Amino acid sequence: MKQRLFISILGLISISSLASEKPNVLIIYTDDQGYGDVSALNSESKIQTPNMDRLIREGINFTHGHSAGSACTPSRYGLLTGRYPWRTTLKNGVGGPDEPSMIAEDRLTLGEMLQENGYHTACIGKWHLGMRLPGEYGKRDWSQPILEGPLDRGFDYWFGIPISPKLVCAWFENRGLAPGAAEPGLLTYHKTNPGLGPRWRINKPYYTDLKDQPEETIQNKRFISEVAPDWEDDQLLTRFTDKAIEWIGEKTDDAKNGKPFFLYFSMTSPHEPVAPRNDFIGKSECAGYGDFVMETDYHIGRLLDYLDQQGLRDNTLILFSSDNGPEGTWKGRLKEFDHDSSGVLRDGKRSHYEGGHRVPFVIRWPAVIKGGRIWNKPVCQVDMMATIADIIGIKLPENYAEDSQSFADVLTHPSSGFERMPLIATNNKTGQFAITEGKWKLVMSYGKKTCELYDLIADIGEKKNVIDRHPEVAQMLEAKLTDMVCNGRSTKGPRLSNDTGWWPSITWMTPEEYKARHPEGDPVEMAAGKKKK
Repeated sequence: MKQRLFISILGLISISSLASEKPNVLIIYTDDQGYGDVSALNSESKIQTPNMDRLIREGINFTHGHSAGSACTPSRYGLLTGRYPWRTTLKNGVGGPDEPSMIAEDRLTLGEMLQENGYHTACIGKWHLGMRLPGEYGKRDWSQPILEGPLDRGFDYWFGIPISPKLVCAWFENRGLAPGAAEPGLLTYHKTNPGLGPRWRINKPYYTDLKDQPEETIQNKRFISEVAPDWEDDQLLTRFTDKAIEWIGEKTDDAKNGKPFFLYFSMTSPHEPVAPRNDFIGKSECAGYGDFVMETDYHIGRLLDYLDQQGLRDNTLILFSSDNGPEGTWKGRLKEFDHDSSGVLRDGKRSHYEGGHRVPFVIRWPAVIKGGRIWNKPVCQVDMMATIADIIGIKLPENYAEDSQSFADVLTHPSSGFERMPLIATNNKTGQFAITEGKWKLVMSYGKKTCELYDLIADIGEKKNVIDRHPEVAQMLEAKLTDMVCNGRSTKGPRLSNDTGWWPSITWMTPEEYKARHPEGDPVEMAAGKKKK
């Protein structure tokens, strides 16, 4: 365990003093769920989500809440480190199931911060931040341990899968296969998904030789999945929730006696494969995708009900959010079912426009928060680290969580004057940058695309570029963005280094200008940040 200096600020009036003890922390993280996929956020939704709506009703609805990235891996990195993901070598794309951890070994994580301050910690569900599986494709040795996974990044316990149910499909626990689980020794191409919605899924039968897979069942041959014979893609949500309830149950007595828990519950839905359980098929007005969202909501309700039954409701802080906006299949749903997964926002997953990263973002903590509140100013998932540090009464070391700003004051003061520093978003395909401060959002130039400026209060759908009318605002925002990129941090503190030199997405600076402003970095080839397949 790495030892770090955490400075206690418990002598001050801390938020935790409003509760009887430090709160349990539960992060419920859905995958590719758009802003419009929560019925309380979309009056025209064809999908009903009563348990997500319940969290909104009983907590604070952050209507201007953002993920740290616009795709899976970068958002998870930002949530767990309090650092923007574009500062790493991963400038676009996502990570794979078997590669070094994106989180450096000496990087403080949210799990580790809480672990070192007396919390039980668990990650249940999808990781997607890199881990080293034993052996290599076709030559696995499952008697050897998994390395660089959740147990090495601040979690006492892990039950889940390395990435989305896509390439390595088996039931994992801690450093290996779950007890009694089969090895992923069979193969399959991604299969067609008739009747349940977009594109593909991973379901039986599986094969020892891919030549045996009937052509009519193959969605594409780009991906080959290693699959265990006991793998059922429609049982993921059930098994994850069962494990979460079991783990919370084991920690309940401790939680009531001064040792709280942190559960990072990282769901795999409604990310593809769209695979709702049989008893949810046909429940929505939006085919298989809507059914899958409704099943997601059901399992969230199971967790909420269990907290009630265990007497843990009041002093458990819950963040409910999504890792990014909806997959591109949202356009087909809008056309076929008149359901807009992006709601009023422009675009979806991977985009620097609002639909790519403005997501459902709700915090419930009944011991402290009076429900039914709305906060309509920007906050970001990178802020959770500083916010929770504030809540439990510690000061973060100044060289970590460098983009995390505490909004803890918002939780206790409906009239809080909190104003977040400028918020940075990027496009997961191109790396193109955008910066938001107050009502203004500047989209930076990229390739042949010129800068754009939007007034998000008057034009939340980003339809009217007003840069010609407000060039001074664009100039001011570009200067602030340059400072935050080059300083290695956006919070106050000593200058820190990004993990690479200049990269093509920061086209408004030359390599020489970047080097002059960021002395630790040198102009480098994009090789350090190539898109990972």
